[in-house]
Amino acid sequence: MNARRLLVLSGGHPYDAERFAGLLASFTGWAVTHLIHPEAETAVAAGAANDANAILFYDMPGYRFEGGKAATRPPSFTYRRAITDYFARGGGAVAMHHAIAGWAEWPEWADMLGGRFLYEPGEANGEAHLDSGYRHEVRYDAVVLDPGHPVTAGLPPHFPLCDELYLAPIWGAAKPLLRADHAFVRDNFYSAAQAVAGRMFSNIGWDHRPESDLIAWEKAVGAGRLVYLQPGDGPAAYADPNLRRFIANALAHVAPNPARS
Repeated sequence: MNARRLLVLSGGHPYDAERFAGLLASFTGWAVTHLIHPEAETAVAAGAANDANAILFYDMPGYRFEGGKAATRPPSFTYRRAITDYFARGGGAVAMHHAIAGWAEWPEWADMLGGRFLYEPGEANGEAHLDSGYRHEVRYDAVVLDPGHPVTAGLPPHFPLCDELYLAPIWGAAKPLLRADHAFVRDNFYSAAQAVAGRMFSNIGWDHRPESDLIAWEKAVGAGRLVYLQPGDGPAAYADPNLRRFIANALAHVAPNPARS
């Protein structure tokens, strides 16, 4: 059987490119095309996703951070149409980590993923929210919620991770897959807006409400499906055998039809 085609999108957020490439190389049975923003937006708008069997979103486009502020812009109309058309014809995707913060001025993107990380107070799922929270190098256990699901096949009931977690609103997670054994409350996180303003690791005066402890889920998007995975901040996550299995399972699950290969 020919290798299935995986389109990977990254850029807009710093990451260890060499170690991330190692993660991509671990996926057997896939021919990988890796595009980086801003060129990725132009390429997708021109049809780069048309022949993909799956897309891996590891990007956070639409931002420019300067002067203590996060300036935002929407994606081009042709990019938006290319992504929505991809899902409309049954395309599948996996979105990792900071992808949930991408395209702040495209609300439909947050609806596709089922959540939104906000760099400043704003709206998510029709409700007002404070800026979201982050915390690096959190040690916690990931707990499998549905051991019979294809995406969690072969995983232990729970496994340790050390990675960044988010305190952010999520909604529409039709099939919860993993939760974090961690309290998603204000005292355990720092304000994203204060970090952008130059006050890293601060939550002074930031009274964020508690949020869900879900860190992975599956949901329908158009005629296709998407799996979101919150872990994936850096090299330790890229190399973790359980996360590698989860991502490989998820890619196979969202693009299971050999006829598209």
